[in-house]
Order: sequence, then C-alpha cells, then structure tokens
Amino acid sequence: MSNFVISMYDKTQYEAGPKAKMDVVKFLKRSDFKSIIFYFNGARKAKLMSIKQVMWDIPREIKRQEMNNVLFQYPAFNERINNKIVEEVKKKNGTKIFLLLHDVESLRLHRNEPEYISEEIAFFNKCDGIIAHNEEMVRWLKREGMIKPIVSLEIFDYDNPQQMVGHDKYDRTVCFAGNLGKSEFLKKMECKTPVYLYGPNQADEYPENINYQGSYSPEELPKYLKQSFGLIWDGDSLAKCNGIFGEYLKYNNPHKASLYLSSGLPVIVWKKAALASFVEQNDLGITIESLSELDSVLTDITEEKYRELCKNVRIIGQRIRDGRYITEAMQKLLEIN
Repeated sequence: MSNFVISMYDKTQYEAGPKAKMDVVKFLKRSDFKSIIFYFNGARKAKLMSIKQVMWDIPREIKRQEMNNVLFQYPAFNERINNKIVEEVKKKNGTKIFLLLHDVESLRLHRNEPEYISEEIAFFNKCDGIIAHNEEMVRWLKREGMIKPIVSLEIFDYDNPQQMVGHDKYDRTVCFAGNLGKSEFLKKMECKTPVYLYGPNQADEYPENINYQGSYSPEELPKYLKQSFGLIWDGDSLAKCNGIFGEYLKYNNPHKASLYLSSGLPVIVWKKAALASFVEQNDLGITIESLSELDSVLTDITEEKYRELCKNVRIIGQRIRDGRYITEAMQKLLEIN
C-alpha cells in the first residue's frame, strides 16, 4: 500500500509558518508515508509559479505515483492549487484523498461570508475525509454541511529537538511566543507578573513588566523558554481574545500551544478558546476569562499544584514530540474508510 502526504511550503518563510506542515511530513514518514512537496518563493512570485504548477508540475508528479491514500495538507498557496491537487488525485482509480486542515479561512478571514463558507465546505466534501483541529471545529464543519468523515486531531504535534525544561521552582513568570506585531494586547499588559516575549515585530515600547528576549527559529526557541507558563492569547484586548485571530481561537489549535507543551511548560489560555477543554481535561495549565485575572490566578497556584501540572505536561508533551496525534488521527481516518 502506498500512502502519501502532499504539502506546499513557502521557501522564503524562515519563521514558524511552515513548521507544522514539515513536522507532519516527518512524523508520517515514520508510518511509511511518502512525501510530495511543492514550493513557492514568496507571494509575489508565487502567482506566476502557481500557473506552471497547475499546468505541469502537479499533474505530472501525481500521475507518475502509485497511490492508495493521500493526505493533503490544506491549504496550499491558492484555491487553484487546492483544487488541482484534489482533482488530480481523484483521477487515479481507487485512490482516496483526505485533508489535514491547518487553516479554515471560513472561520478566519471570511467568517461572515456565507458564499465563501459554502464554497469551502463544498471543496471539503469532494474529499474522502478530514482531520480537523478539535471537536469545536468538527461541530462547526458538520453544522455548515460537511458530510464526509471527520476526525479530531486534538492538538498539533511539534518536533522539538531541545530538552524539556526542568522546573526547579515556581517563579510565577510567563512567556509569550509568536508574531508580536499582531499581539496588540501586550502593549496594555501592565501587571505584576513578569512576561517574556519571543518573536519578530516587537513594539517600540512595552509596560515595565514585559521583557523582549529576541527572535529565534522554531528549533532553537524551546531552549530559551524557561518560564513557569506559556501564554496563548490574541487580539488587542485584555478582557477577552478579540479580532479576527482572537475569534479564531474559538475553533483552532494555535501552534504555540504545542511549542509550550512540548517544551515542558504548562499553559494559560482563554476560557472560551477551543483548546481550553483539552487543557482542562488533561490538567495542563489554567484557563482564564481575562488577563486582568493573571496576577491573582498565578498567586493562588501552590508549589504542589504547579508540580502536578508540570508532571501532566511532560506526559502530553512527550506525545506531541513523538507525533502521536497526527499518527493516531490518520489511522482513525483510514479505519473509517
């Protein structure tokens, strides 16, 4: 049996962008999946390159392979490429194609556009099954008309080459990693809790309790995360996660959660985020309504409770490091079909 994973990366993107897809390829190769990767070089050149890929590269590469099952890491660069990959795989008799959803634009940039949502769901229904982020996303897809089998990933895996942090003491510090340019809430985050920032596009000024620590590759970054908790938040408000990306947290699994947990850090997450139930069920950190609660919530956590959280995080973090979530989700999908 020949199983394949098909992906598309931006060669110019050196930050965390392609890491989730690259890790999926690495972990599925351990289960004897073969990999097909198409590249583009930045958005400006990619439009021209996508025409060549649709007309030549994609049909040629897929046609020459013997395939039984294909996992396509959705989305690729544009709708034309998404459609072409699915179309070419479906031409092969007996080959099944599945989608791993990395982003659902109907829930992000187009969440109030019924026509766009309808078209994206129709595209999903062309496939034989889907791996969605979590149960909240599964429910939304079914409400919007998804009729093919859906499996919940639960959380993204993270190939982490650094050692998990060994917490000698609970010092009530917090780290936040990501694109700081879209994390406007940080400029308002005046509290007693020391917060350490990692990532590009930092602001010129932050409150005194916030300390910028630099930007590192996804492989190097875990080495510097020594704080007590990793924060998952988005938008420009301390009261709640808001805006396009804050609202998206109600349905998606942010990759930074996998970064923190695979590094051995318990997490702090918005109570209304889809990930909150995973954190609560596995006792991996704390869920809060507002960042104004941060000081008091961290003060209330005892050393004993913190050690318990770290113990649970090490168990789940190792599963994330081993690629267990994508491996098990893919296996479930193949068994259903």
